[in-house]
Amino acid sequence: MTIDDVSTDPAIDAVPVRLRPGDARCPGPNYADIVVDDSVPPPAPILEQSYAFRGDDDIPYDEFTSPDYLQAEFDHMWSRTWQWACREEHIPEPGDYYVYDVGDYSALIVRGPEGDIKAFHNACLHRGTQLKPPASSGFSPKLRCPFHGWTWSTDGDLVDLPCEWDFPHVNAEEFALPQIRTGLWGGFVFVNFDDCAPELMAGTLEEYLGDLPRHFDEAGWDLSDRYVEVHIRKKLPANWKAAAEAFLEAYHILETHSQSVMTAGDANAQYDVFGEHISRFEHSIATTSPHVPAEKRPDEQALLTMLMSRKNPDDPVPEIPEGERARDVYARHMQQVLGKAYDNDFSHLSVAETIDSIEYYAFPNAFFFPGLQIPMTYRFRPDGDARDGGVDRAIYEVLFLRPKPKSGKVPLPAEPFDLDVDDSYTTVPGIPGSLGVVLDQDTANLAAQTRGFRSSKKRGQTLGNYQEVRARHLHDTVRRYIDESAAADVT
Repeated sequence: MTIDDVSTDPAIDAVPVRLRPGDARCPGPNYADIVVDDSVPPPAPILEQSYAFRGDDDIPYDEFTSPDYLQAEFDHMWSRTWQWACREEHIPEPGDYYVYDVGDYSALIVRGPEGDIKAFHNACLHRGTQLKPPASSGFSPKLRCPFHGWTWSTDGDLVDLPCEWDFPHVNAEEFALPQIRTGLWGGFVFVNFDDCAPELMAGTLEEYLGDLPRHFDEAGWDLSDRYVEVHIRKKLPANWKAAAEAFLEAYHILETHSQSVMTAGDANAQYDVFGEHISRFEHSIATTSPHVPAEKRPDEQALLTMLMSRKNPDDPVPEIPEGERARDVYARHMQQVLGKAYDNDFSHLSVAETIDSIEYYAFPNAFFFPGLQIPMTYRFRPDGDARDGGVDRAIYEVLFLRPKPKSGKVPLPAEPFDLDVDDSYTTVPGIPGSLGVVLDQDTANLAAQTRGFRSSKKRGQTLGNYQEVRARHLHDTVRRYIDESAAADVT
């Protein structure tokens, strides 16, 4: 099916004029209508809804292209928000370390001798040399500066000062490595570079994450019980916010992923914003896009055939039992396939948890998918700082988090596989080729968008009130950090 086969003037675009801004929804069944009819209904958090109209002003392109704006983000947002730095399994033993960098900020996360996790500013207190290289990891029983050999324990205590006789003014207790606040959730290690982030905006990690831990607890989604099967690190030719926005909505599926319209919902996806830092979308798999006209929509049996033939064309396609849909049968099939592949039993999962695209976003840069078939975690960061062109470059990381096998033999976390701007995701070992194609499509527009930010006479992007509310939430929160943190600095 091509984009030309999709109706461009259906009832989907007919919105009653009496609706208030933000009230319009795609005609027909929405995501909640779809999942409540599943043979195994979803856990309660999936059915929660939290949308409010957030305005419809354009988002200025200067917020993507201005080095000064990026610097303000570093000064007032990146320096004061919680960001996941690594997984706990990246530093499993005492002496293991991992370096997380964003702009000029660098956190050295270490596993201490008693198994505790600490993070330090990655800089020697002698003459400032970084103790460990950017984006590095490994084992280091002590933290030794490569310049002059000043050495700290993994607890941050100064334990060796060469030619100590020449530094009578150095008190070892006062020269402990400055710590960075850390927090743990879902097997992730979070850091916050600010010692006293503004109370309204940050606080503890638990406060910061708001409804996210509650949703995952109530639904039984334990990301700490998973391991890193694949780790991709990709350079993108775009501002980090533009890159992140590409994954905050399903509106782009119709054009960017037109091959998916027969087997995935898009315009009827659900969008939620939960408090200051968390948002979510949910869209259905094994349903057909509302954009497809009635006369071209497959019946349930044909839909199931489409889905299963993509996985393995040789597998027989079962008949759908009376009272069920393609979703129900396909979910059971994937539970069996993935259960065999990952030495586990997934028969207790709901249809939605098994196959749908359920994506939580934790501001500023973390994306968590708790589902079985779509098990990714994303992270976006500026690639560089405001001085060296980082405004137009981003680093995009993709982690596949698979359930730990029941045998207890958990594979080691995958090493990062690096991709340059023009490299295809399809070259990454361990991911399905079809998913690599989708990820290529997701990021193929970014260079053209970046050029368009500068060439456009119209000086801002116009967002949909509902389908792109999460992108607006992102920008609103960036501005709030800049405005309120800058004001706090003044007072």
